[in-house]
This record gives sequence, structure tokens and C-alpha cells, in this order.
Amino acid sequence: MKITKLTLYRVPPRWMFLKIETDEGITGWGEPVIEGRARTVEAAVNELAEYLVGQDPTRINDLWQVMYRGGFYRGGAILMSAIAGIDQALWDIKGKALGVPVYELLGGRVRDKMKMYSWVGGDRPADVIEGILTLRDIGIHTFKLNGTEELGIVDTATAVDAAIARIAQIREAFGNTIEFGIDFHGRVAAPMAKVLLRELEPFRPLFVEEPVLAEQAEYYPRLAEHTSIPLAAGERMYSRFEFKHVFARGGIAIVQPDLSHAGGITECVKIAAMAEAYDVAFAPHCPLGPVALAACLQVDFVSHNAVLQEQSMGIHYNKGAELFDYVINREDFQIKDGYFPPLPKPGLGVIVDEERVIAASQNPPDWRNPVWRHPDGSVAEW
Repeated sequence: MKITKLTLYRVPPRWMFLKIETDEGITGWGEPVIEGRARTVEAAVNELAEYLVGQDPTRINDLWQVMYRGGFYRGGAILMSAIAGIDQALWDIKGKALGVPVYELLGGRVRDKMKMYSWVGGDRPADVIEGILTLRDIGIHTFKLNGTEELGIVDTATAVDAAIARIAQIREAFGNTIEFGIDFHGRVAAPMAKVLLRELEPFRPLFVEEPVLAEQAEYYPRLAEHTSIPLAAGERMYSRFEFKHVFARGGIAIVQPDLSHAGGITECVKIAAMAEAYDVAFAPHCPLGPVALAACLQVDFVSHNAVLQEQSMGIHYNKGAELFDYVINREDFQIKDGYFPPLPKPGLGVIVDEERVIAASQNPPDWRNPVWRHPDGSVAEW
């Protein structure tokens, strides 16, 4: 079997799908994208295609190494996201060729169902109680929400009080009938992170995500020493070579690589195993589309330390399309009591509605995240 063609489709709301075709008629799908930089990743995938066309798609490990090492310069958000989507599609092909789900190729399942969580609220946290009530009605009881709006390196007691008040209202409304994580989203600098973590402890969140930016990872162990809240991070780290420094320093309780950014299934299985060796939980980042989610679930079901799976159903970024709009076999993703079942079909387990993808790709949006500014006019972290 040989790879014959790679085709990319940018589609609403902010996703990009990759189709890899072979001379035996077996096709694979992946989701290579950086939110807000889809065209840049598209160019990277097209450049990597010259390493792939004419090659055996089942030699995934070798093709991965060629893509990673063959260009001398390596790593980073764009190149690793391009590799990630290609890698997903190659695993999809191999699973389909052998007639089994990818998790069977990775040694078989370690669990029968995978706990998931949903976003509530938007970039500026408000009305989260109403959002939680809506999602609880469909069987979801674990959530994540933004912890703050823009925050200065050193900010006021008023800003801290406003952030804490939102969390207090959630606990007051729901008690311990729900669980939730809080995403600082890299908006909080180290001086304020220590303050907020101390103030949040009485509300016992599941975790605080990106307590500081990934480039300030040296603060993770320092912050962990001052809080009992589990700290989570990893969506803006792109290879096991970045994660190894974080694991060695300590401080992170939950690692969150993104399977569309951190080298795909091949790389994230290794990251999960590294995390297990350090007694760190695994919870893949996935505010993206159905192919990315299917890839995450394949790794979740073979990783003993997988604890939570993010998914984008109803997320505030989804304008123009929802999570399963491009999926034919939606029934395989049915949520029951807050859990996903193992996907039963071969490959990634998602049947893409190619006709709808092609139609949606005719006029896709160029999604960009907003640019925020502080009151003094300086750029704020979004």
C-alpha cells in the first residue's frame, strides 16, 4: 500500500481536516491545526507531503521520524501540529487496513469508559450557572471555566475578589454535586497566581490549568509548594522533549498535551507513559473537532493514568458548526453519565461526512482569537 494524495479542508468553526488517500482505496483522516493559524499549518502539511507520497502508510514510526528529523529544524506549534494531523490519519489508515480500532493496535483497552468534561461560559466568565444547568440535563457533571479576565502582572484586590466571587457562586449554587476545573489560560502572572491559588483553595476545584504560561514553567513547582490544588498544564508544549523538563522539575499533577498539536498519537502515547512514570495524570487538551477527539480517545483508552477528556460540544468558540456536524456515526460518541464509550469502528473510529466537509470548506472563516489590552494600552494575555 502506498500514499497517493493529501488533501486539506479548512472548515467552520476554526478546524482543518486532512484526508490521506492510498492506492488501495483506504483513506485516513486527521486534524492538523493551530487555532488562528490554520493557513500556516496548511502550508507545513503541504511541505511535509513530499516525504509521504509514494510511501507505505503503515510504517508510522518511520514516517514520523522522517517528518520530525528530516528537516533539521524541528518542534514548535506549527510543525508539530502538522505532524500531529498526519500521524492521526496514518493511524486511521492502519486501523482500517487491519480492521481494528487504534487502541487495539496500542495494546488494548485499560478501561471500559472515559470520563469527559465540558467548557462553560466564555472568554469573559459570566452566566456559568445557566450553562452548567443546561449541560447537567444531558448527563454532564464535570466542567471547566475561565478563572479570570485579563489580569495585570500585579493587580488589585478588586480584580482578585471578582475572580473569587465567580467561583464562590458556583459552589453555592451546586455544592459538591458537580466538579470543575479552573483555567487561568496563561492570563495570570506568577505574582498573582500565588494569591489566586491561596484564595481558591476553600472551593476545592479539580485543578487549576495553566497557572502561569508554559514559558514560565519553572514556577510550577514553586506554586505547587504553596497550594493543595492540583496544577495542570501542557496544551502549549509540543513534544516529549519539552515535557521531560516539566516532569523532572515537578509541580504539575495533570499533564494536558493536545493530540492535534503535540505530534499526534505516536508522540502523545509516549508523553502519557512518561507522565505515568512521574505519577502525573493525563488529560488531553481538545477544544477542537471530532477527528481530534477520536484520536484523544484512542490514547485515553490505553493510558492507565488518563483521568479526564476535554471535548468542545457547545464551546463558545463554535460558531458555524458543532462538534459532531461533520460526523456520520454520531451514535458511537454518545455520552452516558458523563463518560464516553470506546469507539468500536476500525481506525480512529470516526466516519467523516466528506460531502459536508467539502461543502463547508468552500468559504471557511479565518478564525482569530481576540487581542486584549490592559487599561494602560499594553497587550494583555488572552
